[in-house]
Amino acid sequence: MITTLSGDTSRLLATVDFVKEQSTAALLPLLFPGLDGPELRTLTERCRFSHAALLVFPSGEAELRALLADCGLTAALPPRPSVVVRERLAVRHRRPAAELDVGILRPAVAGADGEPRAVEVFALTVPPGSGLEGIAAYERERQHETHVAFDVPEPDPLLLRGLCATLARHGAAPDGGGYNAHENGTVFYFTAPEEAEAAHRRVELYVPGDHRDLLAAHLGDPRARQPAETLLRLLTGAWTTQALAAFTELGVPDAMDAERGTGVADLARAVGARPRELETLLRYLVMLGAVAQGRDGYRLTALGALLRTGAAGSMRALALMYGGPFYRSFAELGHTVRTGQVGFEHLFGENHFDHFARDPRLAALFDASMAAGSAMFDPVPAHPVLTAAAAAPAGATVVDVAGGNGELLGRILTAHPRLSGVLLERPHAVEAARARLERAGHGTRCAFRAGDFADVPEGGDVYVLSRVLHDWDDARCREILRHCARAMPDGADLLVVERVLPRDGSASLATAWDLHMMCNVGGRERRADHYARLFADAGLALVDLTPLPLEGHVLHVRRTGPGPEPV
Repeated sequence: MITTLSGDTSRLLATVDFVKEQSTAALLPLLFPGLDGPELRTLTERCRFSHAALLVFPSGEAELRALLADCGLTAALPPRPSVVVRERLAVRHRRPAAELDVGILRPAVAGADGEPRAVEVFALTVPPGSGLEGIAAYERERQHETHVAFDVPEPDPLLLRGLCATLARHGAAPDGGGYNAHENGTVFYFTAPEEAEAAHRRVELYVPGDHRDLLAAHLGDPRARQPAETLLRLLTGAWTTQALAAFTELGVPDAMDAERGTGVADLARAVGARPRELETLLRYLVMLGAVAQGRDGYRLTALGALLRTGAAGSMRALALMYGGPFYRSFAELGHTVRTGQVGFEHLFGENHFDHFARDPRLAALFDASMAAGSAMFDPVPAHPVLTAAAAAPAGATVVDVAGGNGELLGRILTAHPRLSGVLLERPHAVEAARARLERAGHGTRCAFRAGDFADVPEGGDVYVLSRVLHDWDDARCREILRHCARAMPDGADLLVVERVLPRDGSASLATAWDLHMMCNVGGRERRADHYARLFADAGLALVDLTPLPLEGHVLHVRRTGPGPEPV
């Protein structure tokens, strides 16, 4: 008994020290060597090192209490059931799960960086004479359940797919997982590559909510894991879109608080809704993770707060756009696949640019929705091309072609006070960009040109095409790129910001947006080699590719020879 307790105590003490010493930004590169730059920043923003875990083997609750006390840990007993670990042990040792009493505790530990963390203690009760001693000895030696864990606070399915794909690119291998109904949380396990420099190679992503559809794909055989349930969840995706859009359109996020709850009756009065119907909507949004429910009512989560008006990084406009015009046109996807005609044009009788331009409200909503994914832009101003341009003795000019409302150009000018800018856009969009950049204090450093791609200003040092090429087919892309190449002087650079389709067909946001662009816009997402061919056709060459948040990329392009003839 004493030897067993001492062994578990030393292991638990070592785990406590590990949790205190590590941080998210320091631990991720140790687990996945080569992970750095924008990808590391994205993972650090989206994941939080929450705990390290180990499995111990007390004979009962009294011994477990003594073990925690020896390690200076405090936790409420008895532990909650641990479904995932119990089932893993049952499979590994070919024992009925009902014979394995596995509990879970998470005593708090303060990290050296001040972040609140925990030690996750799985406890398999091994009473004397139970016949489980062999399992305890095996697991203590092999340490199968020892792992480090990261929380994913925003349980967005596309985000989860992107995180899993990023880890896979850096050598992570799927290693199980499960759904815990007691906590309403989904666990994804990975094994870090052999070259990992961390003491623990097993990695957990913990995501609040029920994500068994994504878990099935993670486990490798979605057809064998509740296919009817998985299909139902996929088929109800439209309900999710409309629930989020209705929540936003009613103004409920603006009437809610992120810190304290609000009763349904008060919310219904504030937004002019019926209480019973509003509560049905809110319960669904709790399941999605956009809203949390407590004794004092409903409150916004970090995910739901992104739907508030004026919130930092607000995605309100995107919810209204995807739940409005683009939702209606997506019903024409079958027509697009059958005929090749853009679904939006089939429904509305014109392309989305012209349709939105004729309606000031829709035009403003579309421009705001384009800025809603601005987290993709965060690392762009630090790109070496822009840093070098800012260091030029005579200063330099950045030309943002089809620069929308000026979000990206504004970030670049803020980061580099010595740069000046030129923004080219359609007439109605230019005025919105002018107002935005003047409010930001960049009005005297930026010129504005109303026009089309044929009007790309000459003489810039760095040209930017951000989320433009995916709007068009290959022929139009070549035309746009030739206009840029013709305007670019010798030595000028072009930075193209786009999502890039993965070469291996792995899950990605780009694959989802490829379908959207085909049905609603008439464009497409492309692989890097496809872009390289388009650049070459315009007398340009792809120099390198840099990842961005939200699975974006910067493609650095240079002119390879004399500018092309006028288009």
